[in-house]
Amino acid sequence: MTSVRGFAELHRRGGGDADEAMRRIEDEAARMSVLVDDLLTLAQLDEERPLDRRPVDLLEVAADTIRDARVRVPERQVRLAGLDGRLTPVSVVGDEARLRQVAANLIGNALCHTPAEASITVKVGSIGHLGVLEVADTGPGVPPEHVPRLFDRLYRVGQGRSRADGGAGLGLAIVSAIVRAHGGRVELDTAPGRGAAFRVLLPGSEVTPSPL
Repeated sequence: MTSVRGFAELHRRGGGDADEAMRRIEDEAARMSVLVDDLLTLAQLDEERPLDRRPVDLLEVAADTIRDARVRVPERQVRLAGLDGRLTPVSVVGDEARLRQVAANLIGNALCHTPAEASITVKVGSIGHLGVLEVADTGPGVPPEHVPRLFDRLYRVGQGRSRADGGAGLGLAIVSAIVRAHGGRVELDTAPGRGAAFRVLLPGSEVTPSPL
């Protein structure tokens, strides 16, 4: 908000580059809009509003989200794979819009916190009677001291970075809240130098049982 006010005042006074000032105002307004939407999402989840539950294909959710990511950042490597090597539909009972948000947040988090040369793999499959959506990257991994607080609201690993670069620290908190509301859980496998894998496990409706 401070940036918007500052650039608006600069534009009003006729100082600096007018086009640049308006561009920065638009950018900051867009970031604020995302932040407000995220806060509203968390508020709705806190109120435990009923989810729009119906069968959802995690494979379709993953494929669509990857397609969107490739449009936004075509230079990044984001691929789809089966958890056991096979790409097959995996149906869970849940709120499709919310589950799409989970996939988008996890892929967006991987894109934001890994270097350009890192690859991202989205895996879909089943473990027992659970549907699984996993987003793994080959980035630097998460330092151990940050792991316990990674899903806390407003917590950012790169505290020294600007929020424009590192986000507001709500993406993973939203993932955790949505998954909990579906009766599932999120697991994280990471270590410095060997990337990070976020695995979402959800109660399934038509998953093929397999050994845990």
